[in-house]
Amino acid sequence: MNKTFSKTRILVECALMVALATVLGFIPVYELPRGGSVTLVSMAPILLASHRHGLKWGVLTAFVHSLIQLMLGIKNLAWCQTFGAVVGCIFLDYILAFTLLGLACLVAWPKKPLALGIGVSTLIMCFVRYLCSFFSGYVVWYDYFTAVDWLEGFGLGDIIPGMSENALCWLYSAIYNATYMIPETILTVIAMVVLAIVAPRLFNRQK
Repeated sequence: MNKTFSKTRILVECALMVALATVLGFIPVYELPRGGSVTLVSMAPILLASHRHGLKWGVLTAFVHSLIQLMLGIKNLAWCQTFGAVVGCIFLDYILAFTLLGLACLVAWPKKPLALGIGVSTLIMCFVRYLCSFFSGYVVWYDYFTAVDWLEGFGLGDIIPGMSENALCWLYSAIYNATYMIPETILTVIAMVVLAIVAPRLFNRQK
């Protein structure tokens, strides 16, 4: 197989992975009122692209996916109060959150057994995305009164009087983002492990 054909095939496959991830993102299991949702394993195609094609193609695929997610969620920028918040939202909630998924191959390759390596890699990359949302929740979406209101509704009102404003906002971001990222992570890990078990050839590095 010549290099031109090989690159074309990889490009087409990565484009299909982005398309599949986008479609799966439109199938939410549930959505939170202030942003964030559990999707039908929409991260899985991007992670698979990284494992199949390595760092360069994985990051490129994930970056393109991040731009599409940004375009689809562009209306959320209207909630940002400052230019700095807009920049923070773009990078933390979209560019970094999704582009970093392309690093999945660095974690699992070539760990054995395959399913374990893929599962650990998926778990770590989901945690990385969670960290992006966690920092965004404080840096970009800092709102003490929203944090108090939400934590009280979550049943944590008793701890509010003993916390500083900053600590409370960090706590709010940590718990709020965990409410959708934990189930999203569980679903994605299960999906990737099942793929690794029933179709291990999907994870063979393509050249």
